[in-house]
Amino acid sequence: MDLKDIQALIRFISSSGVDEVSIERKDFKLNIKKNQKTTEVVMSSQQVSYQQAPPVASAPRMEVAPAAEAPIAAVEIAPSSKLIEVKSPMIGTFYRSAGPDKPLFVNVGDEVTPGSTLCIIEAMKLFNEIECEIKGKIVKVLVDDATPVEYDQPLFLVDPS
Repeated sequence: MDLKDIQALIRFISSSGVDEVSIERKDFKLNIKKNQKTTEVVMSSQQVSYQQAPPVASAPRMEVAPAAEAPIAAVEIAPSSKLIEVKSPMIGTFYRSAGPDKPLFVNVGDEVTPGSTLCIIEAMKLFNEIECEIKGKIVKVLVDDATPVEYDQPLFLVDPS
């Protein structure tokens, strides 16, 4: 008996006038007892217990407004140096190019200007282009391609001079 069969049996017993059902096979034993408030299922061989609670009203459905434009990466000055950290504005997967066969957006040594695309972060099946806010030169890429990133995680070091 799989979980779907057990759930169907629980629904049947809940709607019928039966208070208790026992099924015994050589590999498991199933005992279902119906109370007024809950239905409890106990399987002895797998030692799993299921309880069916009374139905709960679902919360109203909320709609999410689409994003107006792609997010811009946060920029913070790295401590004790003139380098600036470009940080991730969201949680997601970091990609250095638009596709496996496409060229990288930026490499170490490249000059960047405000508005130039640095990378893509995929979040919930949406690909968000991360743009630079400062003018400078890419000194270091701090994240490997196709790896997860956290919010506010440093992605690049940029020399603004």
